[in-house]
Amino acid sequence: MTSDSSRDNPTLGATPSPAQSSAPSAQSPAQTPSQSSASSSGADAAVTERAMFEALRTGKERVIGELRKRIVGQDAVIEHVLIALFAGGHCLLTGVPGLAKTLLIKSLGEVLDLSYKRIQFTPDLMPADITGLDIIEEDRATGKREIHFVRGPIFANIILADEINRTPPKTQAALLEAMQEYQVTAGGERLALDKPFFVLATQNPIELEGTYPLPEAQLDRFMFNVVIDYLPADDELAVAMSTTSANTQEVETVLSGDEILAFQQLVKKVYVPENVGRHAVDLVRASRPGQPEAPDFVNNWVSWGAGLRAAQYLLLGAKVRAVFNDRYNVSIEDVKSLAQPVLRHRILTNFYAESESIKVSDIIDRLIEYVKEPQSGLS
Repeated sequence: MTSDSSRDNPTLGATPSPAQSSAPSAQSPAQTPSQSSASSSGADAAVTERAMFEALRTGKERVIGELRKRIVGQDAVIEHVLIALFAGGHCLLTGVPGLAKTLLIKSLGEVLDLSYKRIQFTPDLMPADITGLDIIEEDRATGKREIHFVRGPIFANIILADEINRTPPKTQAALLEAMQEYQVTAGGERLALDKPFFVLATQNPIELEGTYPLPEAQLDRFMFNVVIDYLPADDELAVAMSTTSANTQEVETVLSGDEILAFQQLVKKVYVPENVGRHAVDLVRASRPGQPEAPDFVNNWVSWGAGLRAAQYLLLGAKVRAVFNDRYNVSIEDVKSLAQPVLRHRILTNFYAESESIKVSDIIDRLIEYVKEPQSGLS
């Protein structure tokens, strides 16, 4: 049995369906009042979960509907950004200037009822410009001086780190603690960030003038690296016509922070069959050169493979994608469809790959073909 069988199993994690939890068999003894109450409670919980999953799908469609008022095309990009949002991850958008990366994130900040801050990364930006700094204030009445911490723009729900690779690694590293631990350490004190906390960073291709490569530790904090390419001719014409007219498209706020937090917790209940989880792990392990699972092309072209976070993000993202497609079980196809955005910034190629014009995306495609799907229920 292959992974597609998971599509036909409508369970939510380990939660039985209402029919399973409330319908006794013909040969079972009569239930006691306490057993009947427990069965009814389980059925009600399952119904509530299904209602929440439907609310998540509805919320996703409403967000997409608002974003399409301003963003033409880029449907796959929008879906990946929303998957990262509902999975509780961060997202890196890569593309040349002028492809609406900033507009997409700015519009998302308006569609969601969350605090939004934009940080323009430049070569002279300092870490304190992001996290905040201590200032000395003097009380005019007493003359006493006190040190106060002034919070930086990192203290918001949605952070647009615009052109993040145009500032040196020292400043880029100011985001590390916030993205991983949802806190900022200042003056020996840990200051918690408000949740949900979502970093959306844009970067220009490293070949462009004035860019600094993001350190591997920084890249690994991002759930996805989404590549934005040029639009098709018809979509580009539509953008050119709409943006040069007098009409302005206003978007409405459709989701609150509490709803997003509830959806993030709900997504974790989606069931992952063991064979699907094993396939995600096998895919990640095969990307590491020098390992028994690594194929020859990885050993030849890769200097560093993906770490454990890649498998975690593959499964988390696959859970959200399953819900988006009206399923409560994750399939191997969900994992495969997210392999590119999860792995493309976690696999580092070597000189031999560069000399043969082999791109990371080519290696990931070959990994998807190379790693065989494990049989359901087997190790």
